Amino acid sequence: MKLYFKGHDYKYAAEQIMMAVLPDTRPEYSETMPGKDDDWALVSLSMGRTYATAVTRLSWKGKSGRGEAKAPVKSLENEIEKNRQLQKIVKLSFYRAALQVLPEQPAWGALTGIRPSTLMTRMLEKGMTDKAAVSRMRREYYLQKDKAELCLTTAKKALQVEKNLCNKDIAIYVGIPFCPTRCAYCSFVSQSVEKSMGLISPYLQALWLELDKVAEIVRVLNLRVRAVYIGGGTPTTLSAQQLTELLDRLEASFDLSSAEEFSVEAGRPDTITADKLQAMAGRATRISINPQSMEANVLEAIGRRHKPEDIRQAYNMARVEFPGEINMDLIAGLPGDTPDGFYRTISEIIDLEPENITIHTLALKRGSKMTMENIARPGKPQVEEMLSKGGDALKKAGYSPYYLYRQKFMAGGFENVGWAKHGHESLYNILIMEELCSILAIGGGGSTKLVNRSKGIVNRIFDPKYPKEYIDGIDKTISAKDAIVKFYL
Repeated sequence: MKLYFKGHDYKYAAEQIMMAVLPDTRPEYSETMPGKDDDWALVSLSMGRTYATAVTRLSWKGKSGRGEAKAPVKSLENEIEKNRQLQKIVKLSFYRAALQVLPEQPAWGALTGIRPSTLMTRMLEKGMTDKAAVSRMRREYYLQKDKAELCLTTAKKALQVEKNLCNKDIAIYVGIPFCPTRCAYCSFVSQSVEKSMGLISPYLQALWLELDKVAEIVRVLNLRVRAVYIGGGTPTTLSAQQLTELLDRLEASFDLSSAEEFSVEAGRPDTITADKLQAMAGRATRISINPQSMEANVLEAIGRRHKPEDIRQAYNMARVEFPGEINMDLIAGLPGDTPDGFYRTISEIIDLEPENITIHTLALKRGSKMTMENIARPGKPQVEEMLSKGGDALKKAGYSPYYLYRQKFMAGGFENVGWAKHGHESLYNILIMEELCSILAIGGGGSTKLVNRSKGIVNRIFDPKYPKEYIDGIDKTISAKDAIVKFYL
């Protein structure tokens, strides 16, 4: 869709709402007027004495719409609030115009961003009742009732966690950006070990240097580690010996006596062995075994080498060798899947009784094989049925949602939801998704997030994405971590 602006330059706000309500559409910018068959939107903003007014006129698939939204000028009291309010009315004007051309109202209404429950959390913190907060979310952002209630449930989980945090609490993330092979839906910063086995050893040598630097900073600042998360990629791509060394170094470098959770993404069943599980036992408290699907044809379509029986075997072995909690990830909307197939998958996973089950909605990544080759996948109605039936089955089995996030280009514009049995919610997932404390990241693709809740500040430090970049630039990466000290002093 060609985007045009008049009276403002809130491009990101317009892109956000466009991709939220028209998830298969991408923004284009042009100096020329749109042609007769083009999809386009003109988003205007004007300031009057009493109101700031945003107006969107758009044309999409031959249909046209007009939307308008206003904000009182007196509410634009400072630059931060002014930008927030003006972006809000830009989004609302676009949404109201889009409603006139869409066949149905989007499930998430006019709400954009990765963390849809954040607004709900702020409302509850200000003393609003559950009923009033849900009503306001539905009224101001056009949320469907079930989505507003999902925000309420996850916001209340976040508030429970926040009560037990202090301003020196942190979490540690360690990135292992290697996988056995690359899945068709993935553009993540992971490297297939088939092509880069030789990079693992030098990568770990660089990782130890950064780990030492971050550990020194944590000691100097007297920060308290509340959770550790080893992700990727697939960390169990490492050998048992390499994994043991990583865990040993983390335990030796950080005071983990206050850590309530230590998670390792065991990930793909074809990387899980008894000796790796034994290496994690007694130190990690939680691992993930991620089938994505229990349908053989779906696994084949996404490039997974394992079969459903391999998943069962890996899970049963983990229950014997690993005494902690197990999470299992599923994806709704994969090629070759159907609502019935997805229901079979989730029913079988529920029967295994993992403590956590995370249901992701397929996100169409630009660099993925699925996107580049335009591989067919289920449509919005099918994905919606998968999520609805899956959620109902999880509730019936005693699981409750505890964290929530959305991504760009998600199938049907839906969401990712973590479900847990009572008392088994993942602390790290809540901390990072609700930005409740700083996350210090170590390793390729890691993103350190420095959080000051009282001031509403979140600063980021990015490690290089790819293993070779990370290895070659380790000195610069280590120096960049000095910003952590400046943030806290």
